[in-house]
Amino acid sequence: MKIFHLSMECYPVAKVGGLADVVGALPKYQNQMGLDASVIMPWYNKPFFYNHEFEVVFDGFIHQSFNMYQVQVFKEKSNALGFDLYLVKIPGLLDRESVYGYWDESQQFIAFQHAVLHWLSAMQIRPDVFHCHDYHTGLVPFMIDNCYEFSFLKGVKTIGTIHNGEYQGSMDWKMSSFLPHFDGWRSGLLDWNGRINPMAAMIKSCNAFNAVSGGYLQELFYSFQGLEPLMNQERQKAFGIINGIDMEVWDPQTDEMLKFNYNKDYAEEGKWENKKVICAEYGLNPNLPLFGFIGRFAGEKGADLLPEIVERSIQETNGALNIIVLGSGNQEIENKLKELQYKFNVNFAIDLGYKEYLSHQIYASADFLLMPSRVEPCGLNQMYSMRYGTIPIVRYTGGLRDTVQDISTGGSGLNFTNAGAEDAVHAIKRALHIYSQKDLMKGLIYNNMSFDFSWEKSAQNYLDLYNY
Repeated sequence: MKIFHLSMECYPVAKVGGLADVVGALPKYQNQMGLDASVIMPWYNKPFFYNHEFEVVFDGFIHQSFNMYQVQVFKEKSNALGFDLYLVKIPGLLDRESVYGYWDESQQFIAFQHAVLHWLSAMQIRPDVFHCHDYHTGLVPFMIDNCYEFSFLKGVKTIGTIHNGEYQGSMDWKMSSFLPHFDGWRSGLLDWNGRINPMAAMIKSCNAFNAVSGGYLQELFYSFQGLEPLMNQERQKAFGIINGIDMEVWDPQTDEMLKFNYNKDYAEEGKWENKKVICAEYGLNPNLPLFGFIGRFAGEKGADLLPEIVERSIQETNGALNIIVLGSGNQEIENKLKELQYKFNVNFAIDLGYKEYLSHQIYASADFLLMPSRVEPCGLNQMYSMRYGTIPIVRYTGGLRDTVQDISTGGSGLNFTNAGAEDAVHAIKRALHIYSQKDLMKGLIYNNMSFDFSWEKSAQNYLDLYNY
């Protein structure tokens, strides 16, 4: 079975969030199962391209409205990621450094999908499955069935994965001029509330789709930024599949980004050694419990709650804990956290931006990981933290509900219900009580590191979905 994954992100080529981790791992595990999985993504002006050898496998042109654009497709030659990787470059559109955030990104995403299907049609390459990740590639199911230019691909099975339903790519109908020609009477498949909605188009047009956890799937039926009626209408082809993590990349025993490696039998010693290093770097006392937050400063992540959580937890415990935050994305939140770092410099540290190596070091050093998410489709951080023996403190929602059970019910994490600072601070105080019980902590660390979050089961579930 030949599968093409279409995505804006893929670790380690270009990463903004968890989407990159999924697309960088799932195809590798599918290939280990005997499938033929590849990734197709935009070309970015990033180090991966220059540090690896590529060959041009296609050079052509597409028309976007009244403009003609060159399309080049590069293939990585060494199979360095465990799957074939194709990068689509369109000078003037897909040739930039950042993945998102450009004023013309709607045209960028349309052009990427158009270019991929044009290349495959021109070269007579017909996969068994197009696996479309999030709304950025959500027009592909519609295009292959309704655009004359891609008649060669008509009937190829299409699977859509919703990694984050908060973002749907809604655009004005004037953008339809950038789409390849299609029969106007089919336009209803693109429309939602008088606008082109790629997420809605994907759900309507694909053969089947999934959310990245069973818990998140259920939430989408009643909270989906206006698409709730569509979800209920198409529920017969909706599934929930929890993500896995790459157990080879995320392995504290072999992780080259750590100062000290360890396994579950020596986790207490290994985490202590890593904790001493990171606390020395940020001026924190290693003898205090260390709480970490890693992620984008977005409302869905509960990042706007962080300033109050930090201030109250330090004040109300008389400085009995340390907190380290790694993230960026909202200037107001960043400024508030900077003020708190100045105020609580012996208990609180921040590092703005995203640094892959530092995230690994925090997972290995922290005693607890805080995830006060309002929305968490799957969540990978809680799985990374447990893999490294760090106890997750999570709001009971989406994929967090599926993967982290509270210690009061026999689990190895801490849950709280409401997306607010009050509940989060209460959970932190519970964590401090647990931290004071060394034998309990040791058992929780061992149990968390024993969980199997590998991709094998999830990869089999996706194969079942492809055969749906």
